[in-house]
Amino acid sequence: MDPYEKARKRVKAKKEFYQHLNSFISVGGFLLVLNVVTSFGDWWFMYPMLGWGIGLAIHFMSVFGIPGMEHGSEDWEERAIRKEMEKMKQKGEITSGEEPEEPLELKEIIKENRGKNWDEKDLV
Repeated sequence: MDPYEKARKRVKAKKEFYQHLNSFISVGGFLLVLNVVTSFGDWWFMYPMLGWGIGLAIHFMSVFGIPGMEHGSEDWEERAIRKEMEKMKQKGEITSGEEPEEPLELKEIIKENRGKNWDEKDLV
């Protein structure tokens, strides 16, 4: 997927979340007014809003991720590997000669060659 298409899908997902939030606030306000007018002492409007609020929270996490957690990001694994290797170097478990100079970008190669038929001589 090209970067433009990926960005377009993310913007669309954010827009849909904000529409969901707008509906939540609008309907919540309407239910509050209806609750006050019909039965002032019994706060029943909280029950549907609680259920909807849970759904809204799940929608938020699916669009923006869990705040403070980046384990779902694409480059998290690469950063975690580099961090772990740095710890191992500090402890003396590996030397600089054992460390790869540049990480292989196989993901990019695979993306570029999707749908191509491979011949046995192409493989190393």
